[in-house]
Amino acid sequence: MQINEVERRVGITKKNIRFYEQEGLLAPSRQAGNGYRNYSEADVARLEQIKLLRKLDVPLGEIGQMLAGRLPLAEGMRRHLITLENRQANLASAQGLATALAQEPGLLADLDAAAHLARMDALEKEGVRFINIQKQDKARRYRGAALAAAVFTLLMAALEGMLAWAMLTDPIPWPLALGFMAVPAVMVIGVLLALRDRFRQIEEGEEDLAAKY
Repeated sequence: MQINEVERRVGITKKNIRFYEQEGLLAPSRQAGNGYRNYSEADVARLEQIKLLRKLDVPLGEIGQMLAGRLPLAEGMRRHLITLENRQANLASAQGLATALAQEPGLLADLDAAAHLARMDALEKEGVRFINIQKQDKARRYRGAALAAAVFTLLMAALEGMLAWAMLTDPIPWPLALGFMAVPAVMVIGVLLALRDRFRQIEEGEEDLAAKY
């Protein structure tokens, strides 16, 4: 079936379906000849499993482990329950701070934030976390994409060096030599452009409204 039908049946946007495929959670078959994705009933069931766990805010990494059978469902959910309990405690602390701020008179411009920041720092030292987990996930993907691009660039630089050495030891016509050396340079430019697009995809990430899963 086509992606439009999958979107209608599962209630997950096409953007997220493709995102889950990029993350390795889904691998639809390809039609012979045109290479179009062909989604099966098993893919639909898999997307429903992903949707269920994402609506419970289970991280993509753990969903991947459970889908691959490396992590039993019960164990994965026990881990997630611990995460939710910690998050609930953090939320209670944030609620307390928000309650204190709600009792402040006047405008934000008049607020002395230093005292509240000091209280927040004290809570963080006790283990409370006021952070954005999604930003941590993005940082991991940024590092992976940048590392892959760096390795490829180094390989192309080594190739350029070998070509230059070959031309010096056994000269060939410069126009031809420049043509040979331009190939790795163009490939590096292509990789850097792809890296830029990948960073944009990472920045967009998964649509985070539950209704759009």
